[in-house]
Amino acid sequence: MYTLDFSPPEELTLPLWRSLVLNVIDRIAPERLPPLQLTSRPVDVGLMVGDLMELPWYRTVFTNIADVVSPEMLPPLQLESHPIDVGELLGDEIAHPWWQSLLGNLRDRMAPEKLPPLQLTSEPVKAYEADTWLQIMDWSSLIDGPKVYLPDAPQPTGTYSATHELMTQPVASPAPANPDMLVVEMQFKRDISRSRLRQKIWISLVAAEVVFLVFAIVTLC
Repeated sequence: MYTLDFSPPEELTLPLWRSLVLNVIDRIAPERLPPLQLTSRPVDVGLMVGDLMELPWYRTVFTNIADVVSPEMLPPLQLESHPIDVGELLGDEIAHPWWQSLLGNLRDRMAPEKLPPLQLTSEPVKAYEADTWLQIMDWSSLIDGPKVYLPDAPQPTGTYSATHELMTQPVASPAPANPDMLVVEMQFKRDISRSRLRQKIWISLVAAEVVFLVFAIVTLC
């Protein structure tokens, strides 16, 4: 790994007289460097975006007319890779009307596409409690081998006599109600009932809006 050094360059810490002397020396007797060896060919990118934006409007109009009348003859495109059939794109599937999707679902239900048999390369794992949030696998389901079932632990047995007396538990007396707590409890219940009422109103408004939008889409189609 390379160590990153974000410190300023050493030229910034040079004194003024030394920087002036170095600049005069580079001006009088510059360092002789070998000729530059280009390892790649320059690419003709045409007109830069900044220069293109600075052109007057009449030049762009004439350029567009010239491109329409006599377009530039470009060499044929050479593909270096083979195209892959990915089927219909997701954007095109979403753009289809609802009745076309309904007919496609009915066609797949009545005459489904025949696919080759699935080739499994690994053994399926028995997932216990797959509907829970966290799946914890048992080692017995992940290891191939004979199943060993251990006997159940013996249940403790006890004897009870007929003259066994039941222990009476003391009945706790109810604590006296605090009037302030009763007022807070009633206010809390009232707030909950109001929030439920507001929730029902908002849900009904959203449902009505959805029904209106569906009706408008169906009428427009």
